[in-house]
Amino acid sequence: MDEVEVVVAHSERATLRVGDVFLKVDADQARVDVEVEAMSLAPVPTPRILWRKPPVLAITALPGTTLGRLGGPSTGSSAAWAAAGAAIRKLHDAPLPSWPGRAGRSIAALAAELDDECELLVTNGLLPTDLVTRNRRVAEAALRPWTPAFTHGDLQIAHVFVDGDEVTGVIDWSEAGQGDALYDLATFTLGHEEHLDDVLTGYGTDIDLDVIHAWWSLRSLLAVRWLTEHGFDPFAPGCEVDVLRSRM
Repeated sequence: MDEVEVVVAHSERATLRVGDVFLKVDADQARVDVEVEAMSLAPVPTPRILWRKPPVLAITALPGTTLGRLGGPSTGSSAAWAAAGAAIRKLHDAPLPSWPGRAGRSIAALAAELDDECELLVTNGLLPTDLVTRNRRVAEAALRPWTPAFTHGDLQIAHVFVDGDEVTGVIDWSEAGQGDALYDLATFTLGHEEHLDDVLTGYGTDIDLDVIHAWWSLRSLLAVRWLTEHGFDPFAPGCEVDVLRSRM
């Protein structure tokens, strides 16, 4: 029998791998509903759903490997990163899903959440005041009107698989929906700024780099406390706190 590998686990959800099958356990069935619907609509390769028996969703493994992970070395050629950019553009150009996603929070709601989180980061002594203040200013550029796109909502590089220079699939669609396309691009290149040009070459259109930088700061500010409280380390080399320090 294959061993059971714990891919990720925290109080909200867990993902296990047994051979070529992934078992996703999520107490929030609405989130699983979004994942299933988004995978059926996305114009890019996704895992095949084997079965669903709440709270478990079983899906197939994807061929290939990821382009890396936050805090770890990036892999893949420039052409592979460009292929990922082209796949992201294909997703963003697809017909809109009917629901808002993680990348589709309103400017007002996002600004309020950001201000509250910045205050907690300083009050709880998690980050220095000057680091939070500087990145809050950088993050302001993300708080602007945007045209809705079909977004993944959690497009970490660990969620995109490639084989050679071809994208073989994208996983973890529970945050998908209508949203800001630049949020996806920023999430994908977070901590791997050296590949931004390759991704944008594949994406094929000019984008506002100040907004990408703003999303790097904003996403990192919102993530630090949650990661710390759920057993992850945003202070590890190359992770969220280093991303914030790079804006200083």
